[in-house]
Amino acid sequence: AAATTTTMAPKKTQKSKKSQVKFVIDCSQPVEDKVLDVASFMKFLHDRIKVNGKAGNLGDQVSISSDKTKVTVTAESPFSKRYLKYLTKKYLKKQQLRDYLHVVATLKTTYELRYFSINAEGDEEE
Repeated sequence: AAATTTTMAPKKTQKSKKSQVKFVIDCSQPVEDKVLDVASFMKFLHDRIKVNGKAGNLGDQVSISSDKTKVTVTAESPFSKRYLKYLTKKYLKKQQLRDYLHVVATLKTTYELRYFSINAEGDEEE
């Protein structure tokens, strides 16, 4: 009877062969200015992230959560951070924010949405 642990809380010790990666997209600057809506960004990611070649099919491989300004994507291991950057840029383009915001890697697992710093001279663009 001790071997069957179906009624107890599921332990992830057996399934930990698939390592999980956790990426954070920090949207605090645009959210404070009410330029970006975290909920719609989460929905966009939810609909667009592909699992096994199918979009909107996250299953238990990918989970997306957020607090007020940060979106956290937790996924099973073969998941690239670069893909999140690609999707974030796609979202910014869709919201016509691509001219004002860019996606910057701040830590190994973190991206941040920042405004382009416009120089006083303004002669060099990107």
